[in-house]
Amino acid sequence: MDKDTFCKDKRVALYCRVSTDDQSCDRQERDLLAFAARAGFAVVGTYKERASGTKNDRKERALVLALAQSRQIDAVLVTELTRWGRSTQDLLATLQELNDQGVSIIAERGAQFDLGTAQGKMIAGVLSVLAQFERDLIAERTRSGLAAARARGKQLGRPRGNRTDDKHRSAVLELHHLGFTIRAIASKLHVSKDTVQRCISKS
Repeated sequence: MDKDTFCKDKRVALYCRVSTDDQSCDRQERDLLAFAARAGFAVVGTYKERASGTKNDRKERALVLALAQSRQIDAVLVTELTRWGRSTQDLLATLQELNDQGVSIIAERGAQFDLGTAQGKMIAGVLSVLAQFERDLIAERTRSGLAAARARGKQLGRPRGNRTDDKHRSAVLELHHLGFTIRAIASKLHVSKDTVQRCISKS
């Protein structure tokens, strides 16, 4: 279903994001308000965030997801998908989270993403492939970084007895390098915060 045929009178939340302190969400907000007015959407609220593309702690986005969970909105409006997702994997996960609540993402410069439609399922398939590609790249960079560290004589790893740390260390270090918090890493990898802390402190 194209965004131009999306039913009118739907409740939408506007989500705007910029990367640095010297940027403003004003233009995004203005464009989205105009788009919502043309489409006949009922704007529930505008949520503006200042955070880098990879930053894990997005409080305003979390509020939008909470609105979806409580069924207070039917769609999320963004100027483009890069404003919403931190990565392909994150985009796919949050699209699924919204879809579970019957909520779509509509990009002003793009299409409507509804995983309940054939188009949405196709897009999800493509995103899934891209997400796996991203994970493979992270793993490859991690292996290369660890190999380079060993070549420099750096001691890596925990004693052999701690297999949990050994199993997750590469992923923990890569996510930590990308700026994820200890809590976020633990949640993503389904390990304890102590395990994450040990992996980081011993790297």
